[in-house]
Amino acid sequence: MKKMIALVCSLVMIFSLGTASYSAQGASPLKFRDGKFRILVLSDTQDDHHPSPDMLNLISKAIEETKPDLIVFTGDLIEDTRPIDFFTDDEPFRDGVVVKSFGKIDAEKTRENVEKAIAPVLSVFQESGVPFALVQGNNDYKAGISNEQWLAYYSEYSNCLTFDESDDGEGRIDYHLEIGGSGVSDKFNLWIMDTGRHGLNSDQIEWYRSACDALTARNGGKPVPAFVFQHIQADDIGNLFVECSPFDSGAKAKGTKFYRLNPETASGRNYFAYPPCEPTEEFRAWKEQGDVIGAYFGHQHVEGFTGTYDGIEMGFNYGAEMAKKGPYGYRLITLYEDDIYSYENDLYTYEGSVRSGDAHFEKQVDTPDGNAQDAPAAYLSYAKNLIVSLVSVVVDFFASL
Repeated sequence: MKKMIALVCSLVMIFSLGTASYSAQGASPLKFRDGKFRILVLSDTQDDHHPSPDMLNLISKAIEETKPDLIVFTGDLIEDTRPIDFFTDDEPFRDGVVVKSFGKIDAEKTRENVEKAIAPVLSVFQESGVPFALVQGNNDYKAGISNEQWLAYYSEYSNCLTFDESDDGEGRIDYHLEIGGSGVSDKFNLWIMDTGRHGLNSDQIEWYRSACDALTARNGGKPVPAFVFQHIQADDIGNLFVECSPFDSGAKAKGTKFYRLNPETASGRNYFAYPPCEPTEEFRAWKEQGDVIGAYFGHQHVEGFTGTYDGIEMGFNYGAEMAKKGPYGYRLITLYEDDIYSYENDLYTYEGSVRSGDAHFEKQVDTPDGNAQDAPAAYLSYAKNLIVSLVSVVVDFFASL
């Protein structure tokens, strides 16, 4: 059973599931205009109460240049704690909203930091006048803020379409948004799924099945084409990779093996390797329901690639956290009402900086060999990341005392 505040937010944020979803405060329903619908996908701002100027500039500049009909943010609005921030803001050597006292989270001070951290980002979305939808990320959970409180924060912004529609036992924030066409029926659907700290649970997948059945029935028995947006990737992303030699172009280490993007089905830039796997419960549900044609994930920050496996496109969205190594950027998806399945899907990277006065975007030219770092140098990168992580744990421990 939904928590009362989630129910209230749901009723406030939508008037009816029989038509395209509405924001309670008066935003227009999502609808194709002039035969097009543009979705700007941003992810992982993962900042604190001292936001990076470049992070905010990336968002505002992306909105200005793309003029989207909808902004989808695929999770991690905030950084819970990160001792080293590489001088990206006015608080050197620390990045994160979490305040600890003798190892325990100070809930009141942390909540104050969260409110200060999310306001600049959500205000940029709000001031653009563009409807926006938010996905919960694992770092959003780590700050100890309940989903009821997150929904209360979101409800303060009239352009925000986020509400809780599912009834899973963990109170995850799952919902769908329908995009209307020029006719009576809806042309497209978006599934917004909350992967918590580790991934979807079975209750959420069953909710998806049930909600999809209802949409299909209302559409005369024909599935409504849909995208899935969530923070943590489905393991099926590994099926865009093939095992290879460590000396092949684009090879990345994973354990004792090496993998690269399958040049026949995927392209872009990847930093890590994801081994192939058997279809997950989530992927099987997508195939059985027959509606999902694309699924896009955040979480990994430096990954910007797209590929197709068993008829479903999957891809990673770049992050925008300037305290971590780039690339940074956004994804722009353009749907066409007269040919839904022939949509455009492009990645753009953020280059330059506010400080140097040359901040701009460049369209990514995807190739299977577009990686900046290939194996066996990948092993050295993993070793470096491990050392940095260990140092961060030690620094964070002493900072909490």
